Amino acid sequence: MPTSVHQLDDGAWLSVNDTRQINVSDLWWLARHDFCSCEMADFLAEGFVDIGVDYPNIEGRIAGQCIECGESGVTDWLTLGRVVDPEAGRFFGVDPGSVHVPVRRRRLALPDE
Repeated sequence: MPTSVHQLDDGAWLSVNDTRQINVSDLWWLARHDFCSCEMADFLAEGFVDIGVDYPNIEGRIAGQCIECGESGVTDWLTLGRVVDPEAGRFFGVDPGSVHVPVRRRRLALPDE
């Protein structure tokens, strides 16, 4: 059974199998990001711009702003959750309050570390 993934209400919600799962207006901690000059961006999500699948992860790019420095823009790809049982369509969303690292398949450590 395919898993249906899309955004609703002009980017306000991530919908998985026609169930609203993750909404905007949450604060996301972003580490190792290119969004602004803050080491850790306290990012206020304002709207989903793109939604994609990098199986089993559901990913998205989110428009918003850093509440520390005021920089506005769009994040790189963030993992929004994971489909853990495609047959049943079970989805587990991430905790926006956790630390997130944008960019697909990026090494977390620098070669010199």
